[in-house]
Amino acid sequence: TPQKYDPTFKGPIYHRGCTDIICCVFLLLAIVGYVAVGIIAWTHGDPRKVIYPTDSRGEFCGQKGTKNANKPFLFYFNIVKCASPLVLLEFQCPTPQICVEKCPDRYLTYLNAHTSQDFEYYKQFCVPGFQSNKGVAEVLRDGDCPAVLIPSKPLARRCFPAIHAHKGVLMVGNETTYEDGHGSRKNVTELVEGAKKANGVLEARQLAMRIFEDYTVSWYWIVIGLVIAMLMSLLFIVLLRFLAGVMVWVMIIMVILVLGYGIFHCYMEYMRLRGEAGSDISLVDLGFQTDLRVYLHLRQTWMAFMVILSILEVVIILLLIFLRKRILIAIALIKEASRAVGYVMCSLLYPLVTFLLLCLCIAYWASTAVFLSTSNEAVYKIFDDGTCQFAGKTCNPETFASSNESRLCPGAHCQFAFYGGESGYHRALLGLQIFNAFMFFWLANFVLALGQVTLAGAFASYYWALHKPDDLPAFPLFSAFGRALRYHTGSLAFGALILAIVQIIRVMLEYLDQRLKAAENKFAKFLMTCLKCCFWCLEKFIRFLNRNAYIMIAIYGTNFCTSARNAFFLLMRNIIRVAVLDKVTDFLFLLGKLLIVGSVGILAFFFFTHRIRIVQDTAPPLNYYWVPILTVIIGSYLIAHGFFSVYGMCVDTLFLCFCEDLERNDGSQERPYFMSPELRDILLKGSAEEGKRAEVEE
Repeated sequence: TPQKYDPTFKGPIYHRGCTDIICCVFLLLAIVGYVAVGIIAWTHGDPRKVIYPTDSRGEFCGQKGTKNANKPFLFYFNIVKCASPLVLLEFQCPTPQICVEKCPDRYLTYLNAHTSQDFEYYKQFCVPGFQSNKGVAEVLRDGDCPAVLIPSKPLARRCFPAIHAHKGVLMVGNETTYEDGHGSRKNVTELVEGAKKANGVLEARQLAMRIFEDYTVSWYWIVIGLVIAMLMSLLFIVLLRFLAGVMVWVMIIMVILVLGYGIFHCYMEYMRLRGEAGSDISLVDLGFQTDLRVYLHLRQTWMAFMVILSILEVVIILLLIFLRKRILIAIALIKEASRAVGYVMCSLLYPLVTFLLLCLCIAYWASTAVFLSTSNEAVYKIFDDGTCQFAGKTCNPETFASSNESRLCPGAHCQFAFYGGESGYHRALLGLQIFNAFMFFWLANFVLALGQVTLAGAFASYYWALHKPDDLPAFPLFSAFGRALRYHTGSLAFGALILAIVQIIRVMLEYLDQRLKAAENKFAKFLMTCLKCCFWCLEKFIRFLNRNAYIMIAIYGTNFCTSARNAFFLLMRNIIRVAVLDKVTDFLFLLGKLLIVGSVGILAFFFFTHRIRIVQDTAPPLNYYWVPILTVIIGSYLIAHGFFSVYGMCVDTLFLCFCEDLERNDGSQERPYFMSPELRDILLKGSAEEGKRAEVEE
């Protein structure tokens, strides 16, 4: 039923009561439980297990205050043994591991070193407390020293063979072969394969380390790029306040020009590579390469970029042609939103509050997750290369030398296997991690909901002020923030809870999808894809419904369900206006974000590819220049989205208020419209034209 005329209604209701109190109580109890989980995790957890590698006795390498403080690297006696399937089961290589000051830098065998002056150097890679009173065979049998030292380089604080190619020949240091410790020499290729199997993610780690190195040398310029994006977004918003109509058309033209330049650049690169050796190789034949720069030397890559940008350009131009009249109406709504933002200028700074609260949620979730994942105890197991019947069983490293298992299996070792436990707390760790993730989603959605209700309350105060700005309250943003926390914490928690439940289900579906990838079950994959699609659509619908429900909560102070129902039916009664105004303004704001992201992205591309210089400084040498470029692009979009979200919320609030205004009032002297005369003229005219068009189509 449409809203009726109410002479006492003057905008957001100030005298209101608390809503959805039960949900507020549940949220407070959940927060108390979340704090308790964090305290338990911080009591049992040890983040050093993530930062520092662990030797065969479960001691940390490089940890200050321990005997290994000056030994930051982990050395494997025989990394080839890490190719054993046992690694996948126990997450630990079945070879002795010790902490060392530095990785080996030369090729040596124990057989040669124990009778030469290199023995003192060799001894630092033997087990702590090693005494050289044993024979060679006894030392190698007991695993006191490695059979061979191979030149290695540290990677993620672990020593891996320094393998490289020289004139097409695989080499370790300057050697093409190595001695296995039993007098025979083997080709380095075997060591390469063993090393790769030993660390199934060695290439991924190398990629991660190179990316990390790029961040360490380019973070300064990345921050500068993000600051530029923030200044551009702020400047754009300020200009939009005073020159809304002009800025929208400038934005449209600039987006078209930026895309046009992208197409031109791709074409020039495509033509430049004509005739170059190897440039005609297809992307399929090349396959996946960790060094993405390789793709930029292919003509097909630039052709793909050019086609994608051309399609995007054509789609935008066609949309602008067919939506030209609706764009004029949307510009009028943006102008009104600009005036509203101008009267509530502090609203532009509110995204910083949301950002800080989200950072707090992320920090608590991440730290709790790390402490939970590191709250297991050290488990020691028996490792043996032979057929020892006790292999894989737990042991005590302090008493293993005198145990019955050691006597029955002389070649066995009791060494650190993994972190785990059999107590009730350790069995509940998975459930605690799920609860941690669920609370993160709930609190993050609550923070976003609080921001939406606060902004909606402030902008609704502007719309329902009959004489603007005289009838505006003194501090509309702070008043709306106070009302939201005092009266509607439960309603915000209710909406955030519904969204968090859907999101945690989506996370579980993603986890199951990863587990089912190896099953090769087509029906299961089809069902999983359908479920993921359905819950994705459900999340989008709930976000849309929540956003409009929060606007109604900010205006009327009703509970969540009532507000969601009223907002939904209000939109359904004005479905044509929703399509004409709301979505067109979203499209225009998207173009604004693309303009900022495209401008900063092009600047970052030219800078990090050394095509331009800033004063005397130039871009640092990088492994992958796409790392800082993508970071700047993604960060710029998030920054632009934060600024434009204020305008987006303002437009949505004004639109719902406009629909309510049309139902409550008729524009007469007794029941005047609250909308401004400029907005009334163009919106009512555009709505009438759309209504006539809909009647003709029917």
